[in-house]
Amino acid sequence: MRQLRPVELKSWLDDPQQKPPLLLDVREPWEYERCHIAGAKLMPMSQIQSTFAQLDPEREIVVICHHGVRSFHVARFLEHNGFEKVINLTGGVDAWAKEVDRQMPVY
Repeated sequence: MRQLRPVELKSWLDDPQQKPPLLLDVREPWEYERCHIAGAKLMPMSQIQSTFAQLDPEREIVVICHHGVRSFHVARFLEHNGFEKVINLTGGVDAWAKEVDRQMPVY
């Protein structure tokens, strides 16, 4: 599994030559409502086993959580289930708020 820092993800998302990844936010709905990266799809970790079949295994997926721990576990789960293009956002939305979007609320 690849690890990506928020500034690297921001560069990727800003590059019109690159196909954007699926941003998969695995936090709880209340966390997502508090703050999230624009365009991210919410799929809470607690539901991932019953919902991951909705995901395209051919698409690059950046898994996101608060600090990068839950997303790491979900990314490993996806890899074990045949997903080869899985990336963990190191530091999660907390790092995104500190490194990329200083206007994003933190918690």
